[in-house]
Amino acid sequence: MNFRIPSAVRPFRWFALCTGLAAADAVPPADALDRLVRSAVASNPEGRLYESALDEARARRAAAARPAPPELAGSAGSQQVRDTAGRFAGEGIAWSVGVSQTFEWPGRLGLRKSIADGDVALATLGLERFRAALAGKVRTSALGLADAEEKARATGEVVGRIRELREVLLQRDPAGVSPQLELRILDATELTLRRRSNAAALEAETARRDLRLLLGATNSTEIPAISTATGPLPPAPSATELYGAALTNSFELRTRVAELGQQGLRVALSRNERGPAFTVTPQFREEPAGGRNQLFEVGVSFPLPLWQNQKPRIAAEAARLEQARTLLEIARRTLERDVATARSAYESRRIELGRWSPESVAEFGAAAALADRHYRLGAVTVTVYVEMQRQYLDAVEALLDTRREAVAAAGEIESLTGVPVLEATRNTHPAETTR
Repeated sequence: MNFRIPSAVRPFRWFALCTGLAAADAVPPADALDRLVRSAVASNPEGRLYESALDEARARRAAAARPAPPELAGSAGSQQVRDTAGRFAGEGIAWSVGVSQTFEWPGRLGLRKSIADGDVALATLGLERFRAALAGKVRTSALGLADAEEKARATGEVVGRIRELREVLLQRDPAGVSPQLELRILDATELTLRRRSNAAALEAETARRDLRLLLGATNSTEIPAISTATGPLPPAPSATELYGAALTNSFELRTRVAELGQQGLRVALSRNERGPAFTVTPQFREEPAGGRNQLFEVGVSFPLPLWQNQKPRIAAEAARLEQARTLLEIARRTLERDVATARSAYESRRIELGRWSPESVAEFGAAAALADRHYRLGAVTVTVYVEMQRQYLDAVEALLDTRREAVAAAGEIESLTGVPVLEATRNTHPAETTR
């Protein structure tokens, strides 16, 4: 299946730009992410529901474009002819054959075709919307997987450091109260951080399973690891510009507009159906008894009363039309709110990230390692040591969560408006490894 990734899913490419903590020379794996999205679209079983719905709408469109087929009718029977005195005059096989064709009221077939075209457009929108939503779910799961793995790595690093230090202290003679209390502090810290590490590992495994489910893969399928890189986030366009783009590109709004057009056609069809459909039947008949009698005739039939009472149906369809107008107006107002909310969320995270230097997390990591060395030398207290390890982990989580929320907000903006907020940060040289 050939599939072009819609604009609403492009932010998925750039999460690597916003989740990396190191490797400034690494590049975003746009190709790897594109392959993940294409794989999910091609393999996710739910997509076949939307594709079959589109096939059904196309089949209904083909059926709506055809007029009613003609019907062939015939009859045969024995015929006897007698004169007025009752004397037998002759007999034979009488038969007739005819074709009937029903004609709709002018304009009715065209309205049905237009309604069927609208059904195809709605089914196409539904499929596009599903693909965009699926790509967003893939992006979210990949973000969660990358974040959880990075958290698990950093937490495991600190837990290993504390474990090694604890083993060193156990080899010494813990004479006095202070060494024993310090050992208990390290034991408690290791237990709490181990729980934190296990939670991060479980989160990573859950995200990996979710991603495999979205890809339609088995539990044994390897998920490609994405190289990450740091980089500043570009400012979002103005709210006015984004809302203007959303009026054209929003799936929700486009669906509501299509539904409004559909309902208007149904109102016109209900009015058109007041006029009758009529059937024309040309027929040939032959009666050979008492001579060779041949007859060709044309019949016309139509329902009575001639003009159907469609007032209840017209009123119902008009009410649904008004409902469609109201839903469209609500969708416009909701869209304006959602665009403003997503832009505010993105801008706040972007500004918050701007306060971090590219080396912030690396510096915290170096400080944690420095605290470990100096604690072994007796230059810092156990309180400073433990606090430095925890602050390092807190810094890692804070940066990861902020960047993930920023990219999620950028993805929400693009799904609403079609505007690629992170396009400016694109790097076209992919790097990919396997996990």
